[in-house]
Amino acid sequence: MRRSPRGISAVLVLVLVSMGVALPARAAEASRHVVSIAHARTLPPGTVVTVAGTATTPSGAFESSFFDRGFAIQDRTAGIYVSVPVDPDVTPRDKVRVTGTLRDSYGLLVLVPADPAEVHVRGKGPEVRPVPLATGAVGEATEGLLARVTATVTRAPASDLPYGHKFFVDDGSGELTIFVNTGTGIDLTGLAVGRTVRVTGFSSQFDTHYEIDPRSPDDIVVRRP
Repeated sequence: MRRSPRGISAVLVLVLVSMGVALPARAAEASRHVVSIAHARTLPPGTVVTVAGTATTPSGAFESSFFDRGFAIQDRTAGIYVSVPVDPDVTPRDKVRVTGTLRDSYGLLVLVPADPAEVHVRGKGPEVRPVPLATGAVGEATEGLLARVTATVTRAPASDLPYGHKFFVDDGSGELTIFVNTGTGIDLTGLAVGRTVRVTGFSSQFDTHYEIDPRSPDDIVVRRP
């Protein structure tokens, strides 16, 4: 039951933000100036920012553990997760512009719009290719990115229901958690210890550890023996 604190935090954040005091006109205008995601990630929690990028995850894919209908976006500098309570029907490659408040959700930096209307989808953007990483390199510097690792299964899938399942991989550089949310429809059959897998997904964090969260069945490929 590792994920219930994150769920409580996400719900509280959404409630608090929806009750927030309106910004002064000058501050509100400044907050709507688009900044790079990398710059936004340097700002303290509580800052209101506007960012734009290409969606890398479908909205709601991580609902079972994030307790929202959010999605991730990425520009040429970095990536970030956008937490919303209702499904904005975002799919990968959608061009998205978002204004929201930066919040910490159990180690993961998220952007929380005050209103779902602050999520603007404007056509299709370029395909975002996953960044190839060593398992030991997944960490704070990669958080928010679409990432890919190729490694050996070191611990077989285990239930963390109702949030999902998790297993562990290592390419020799350090063991990494792979967390599979229940709504992704990913079948983990055949992921035995010793098998080589290629995993693509959102570079995430929960509490003190880092992980990759796959988005769909295509994100886990088991190599033939």
